Amino acid sequence: MDPSDAAVDVQWMGRALLLAERGEGSVEPNPMVGCVIARGNAFIAEGWHQRFGQAHAEVEALRTAGEAARGATLYVTLEPCCHHGQTPPCTEAIMAAGIARVVAAQQDPFPRVAGGGVRQLQAAGIVVDVGVLESAARALNAPYHKLLARGRPWVIAKWAMTLDGKIASRSGESRWISGELSRQIVHMLRGRVDAILIGRGTACADDPLLTARPPGPRIATRVVLDSRAALSSDSQLVRTAREVPVIVVVTSAAPLEDRHRLTKAGCEVLVVDGASPSERLERALAELGQRRMTNVLVEGGSRLLGACWDAGEVDEVHVFIAPRLVGGQDAISPVAGRGWPTIAQAHSLVDPQCERVGDDFYVRGRVAR
Repeated sequence: MDPSDAAVDVQWMGRALLLAERGEGSVEPNPMVGCVIARGNAFIAEGWHQRFGQAHAEVEALRTAGEAARGATLYVTLEPCCHHGQTPPCTEAIMAAGIARVVAAQQDPFPRVAGGGVRQLQAAGIVVDVGVLESAARALNAPYHKLLARGRPWVIAKWAMTLDGKIASRSGESRWISGELSRQIVHMLRGRVDAILIGRGTACADDPLLTARPPGPRIATRVVLDSRAALSSDSQLVRTAREVPVIVVVTSAAPLEDRHRLTKAGCEVLVVDGASPSERLERALAELGQRRMTNVLVEGGSRLLGACWDAGEVDEVHVFIAPRLVGGQDAISPVAGRGWPTIAQAHSLVDPQCERVGDDFYVRGRVAR
């Protein structure tokens, strides 16, 4: 391939990846996908998957392009689908439009596609190239890949702490460590995930509502790990369970009367047993994965966050650091659990980002594997 042609492919695929990002929070459990149709350097049309159950990115772009698509190149961030799902196969639309070449960033690992889309297009005489900006495309849809490969949702750990690493004072007070702008970001995170996970200790200490305000594209299910089913009927979570879903994850040792109390109030009671908190957590996450929940936000407290780290389930971190020092050996740190015996074994973040948000510092990144 001529270097100038390769540069054009990178240019249009880069644009397609930016378009794909617009679907975040609206398309899950589908992947985010963007598409550009061009002829050399000449732009023709573009589209992206905007909402689950609606037209895929390729179909959106082809509708806009019309007859101009004939003989052009279609750039798409994921291999076009070749099966009937919520929508018809994109490969049929591509062939009918007369597209001459398809450039896909990566193959779709979904079992009903998995190279089938490429083979179908090639059998129709369409030139297909796969792998342009593949690493960026895989990173974009990492939650989708994890759900398909492991049956588990992408786990996002979030906490706010003081400069000396405390999420609460020695008396247990934690409101408000971070500032208003930081809390706005948390609400945006809540508005794009499928579930928000906390432990019973946090539910009891903070009595949180765990909703996105203002609402985002998704309504997250509130999930409480509460082995004894002791969540109060007067808590905000239970009182709003008929408005926004609540799952209380208990063990078989939880009293039946308390399970019935929570069920009667509108909560779903999920029984998960295991020898350790980490094992019970993993089984709870597997259940959420079976429900095709793609992204889960863990908001604490420290024991739950520790169990997530011990289980190796944290994929992404969002931390808000306030310029305050509370001190105290009995003040609570963000991550409990077993931890790591040496600094060399500690997890690190890939390309961490840090920015000033009001008076706070916001650090985020994905966990290195």
